[in-house]
Amino acid sequence: MSHDPLDTVIGVSDAAPRDTQTASRHVAAARKLDQAGDKTGAIAEYRRAVAADPENPETLFHLAYLLDLVGEEEEALALYERACEHPPAPINALINLAVLYEDQSDLVRAERCLRQVLDTHPNHPRARLYMKDVQASREMIVEEEQDRDAFKRKAMLDTPVTDFELSVRARTCLKKMNIRTLGDLLRITEPELMSYKNFGETSLVEIKRMLTARGLRLGQGQEDAQRAARRALIEQYKGTGQEAVLGKPVSDLQLSVRARKALSLLGIQTLGDLASHTEAELMGVKNFGATSLKEIRERLTEFGLLLRKLDT
Repeated sequence: MSHDPLDTVIGVSDAAPRDTQTASRHVAAARKLDQAGDKTGAIAEYRRAVAADPENPETLFHLAYLLDLVGEEEEALALYERACEHPPAPINALINLAVLYEDQSDLVRAERCLRQVLDTHPNHPRARLYMKDVQASREMIVEEEQDRDAFKRKAMLDTPVTDFELSVRARTCLKKMNIRTLGDLLRITEPELMSYKNFGETSLVEIKRMLTARGLRLGQGQEDAQRAARRALIEQYKGTGQEAVLGKPVSDLQLSVRARKALSLLGIQTLGDLASHTEAELMGVKNFGATSLKEIRERLTEFGLLLRKLDT
């Protein structure tokens, strides 16, 4: 741990001292012992000085610094905090306090201390260096949390539907529909389930209740994939001057009545919405056939777009 006791101390508290003369004698004794290499004796003298004048930030800092050097980090942290209580806080106390907070993975407080220094001393070299370290650590933690969340979500989606408390009829129907995992189930919509032979309202209510208890819903997997596809399209068209194409209404395609009805049932309003759907999703709509699919593909091509592939 890098601390520099020679950093300039600013903003000594104006609070009324208890016994400055006694405190000064103990501080002088502490400095002599410290110079002689007797840190234990110096700490004892600084403790007496703080007892005589508990509001002196310079004394609090030097005691905290020596305690920090000998590994008493908790007590050092408390003393640094006391030294910073009366504004303006000592620069060196703020920086050393930030380092201790970072060691404890309290990155929010560490950054707060360093910002307090940089607000008044924007070019302070140690503060700038430590700020880079703290911000890098925060970014790393965010990335690790995102990775953990993604791993947990994948593990959840890979959970077999047989692990959930469902009736025999519901399990049998899901098995026949080749719905093996929770992820498979989330990619199915309510109309698709109800269109399956022998799948009734009771099974639907049962499955929806199970999903709701986990903050999930039918069709969510499709919606997630469609959102990702729309974001990818926006990125693809960014800076090309053709972003407006994605926002064009599907009425611009001049589709047949049957095709328009299918898009309306899916809630598709723009070309970007349409391009985020797959052929299978369109073909899942009642009375939507190969002719309508061909018509939509041809119209989309005129605008330089394609329907989403299953792996995107």
